[in-house]
Amino acid sequence: MNEVDGSEHYERHADEPSPSLLTIILDTNPHAWSLLSSTLPLSKAIATILVFINAHLAFNYANKVAVVASHCQRAQWLYPSPLKPSNLNSKNNRAGNESEDVQMENGIPEPSAIRGRIMGRVNPGSTSIGSPAGQHQHNTADNANKYQPFRLVEDEVMANLRALIDSTTESDLRGTSTTMMAGALTLALAYINRETLAYEESGGGVSGGKGASISEGPDAAEGKPGMQSRILVLSVSGDLAFQYIPIMNCIFAAQRKKIPIDICKIAGDTVFLQQASDATRGVYMHLEDPRGLLQYLMLAFLPDQTSRRHLTMPSQVNVDFRAACFCHKLVVDIGFVCSICLSIFCTPPEGAICLTCGTHLQLGDYGAKPAIAPRARRRRRKGLAGGTGLESVGSTPTPMGTPGSE
Repeated sequence: MNEVDGSEHYERHADEPSPSLLTIILDTNPHAWSLLSSTLPLSKAIATILVFINAHLAFNYANKVAVVASHCQRAQWLYPSPLKPSNLNSKNNRAGNESEDVQMENGIPEPSAIRGRIMGRVNPGSTSIGSPAGQHQHNTADNANKYQPFRLVEDEVMANLRALIDSTTESDLRGTSTTMMAGALTLALAYINRETLAYEESGGGVSGGKGASISEGPDAAEGKPGMQSRILVLSVSGDLAFQYIPIMNCIFAAQRKKIPIDICKIAGDTVFLQQASDATRGVYMHLEDPRGLLQYLMLAFLPDQTSRRHLTMPSQVNVDFRAACFCHKLVVDIGFVCSICLSIFCTPPEGAICLTCGTHLQLGDYGAKPAIAPRARRRRRKGLAGGTGLESVGSTPTPMGTPGSE
């Protein structure tokens, strides 16, 4: 039957390279990018990231990519675009409105309309062409010289990023100067888990085995290729102490699923991103010159887990393993740890009661005055010339004159 319809073209063979899913978390903190405007503007950084994404997709036709923006007040998808609530309701309820209908040509759905509905994009032929996303897609619809997967990713990322920046208000900027990195990591892990389950259900193999991490997994001996998933964080913000607990939960989840977290630190310095890269066996690099971002991405972050086994990847020499206290969200060197829930406090809580689980903490002699050793007493002795003086024990004797010399 295969000789007749040629269906063997769609069959997956065991010797095919496993696809790689690259999830990029882009830190879009406006405060941090304003400080980098003279060195690396956001527009140049986006153009560099798009070139890096195209290189990843060009390695294998089955490779996938996802982009999440870690903004000042929220984390939002840049690619693929999430389905709108109206589209989700129309999918669950078959009776949809006229505005939710797909354009038809001779009884066949228009490919652009189907692609726009799946990706959550605006249809170029619809009346919503006045929106920013519709204008950007309409301007690039006639560009036939660009590879279609590259164009789809570029259009989605640029349109969603422009909408995200336009929706940022002054109150959002005044509210906080950090970024929602914990929310972006949560979205990335959830998306990777969903794509992994879908790939396994389609008969693509068991993920988390041979190709899931740098080290050989339990399924490596069976020869079942699985989807290789990894996370790349492009960070420009500083301290993230107030997100210590959710970030650590994401690190433990990625470590359990054998998902490497690569960190490209363009500016600033964070303790917990170093720990994320070290715990998941990822790559951590602090850029000395942000203007060479493309070179760093191509040489250090483009190889997947399989390729890294044959390469010498950059590694961290010194990792900062400090933690943040649960009471004041400060990074501490020495603190107090609850023996029940492992909560960390910079100072003993009031009443020596754990603020998390309510356990009474045994502080011992903490706060008591230290014992002071008594000083050595000095012995009083008489001088040979009839005078008296103070001389400590073991001191050098004072020279005296010869008797009868006067």
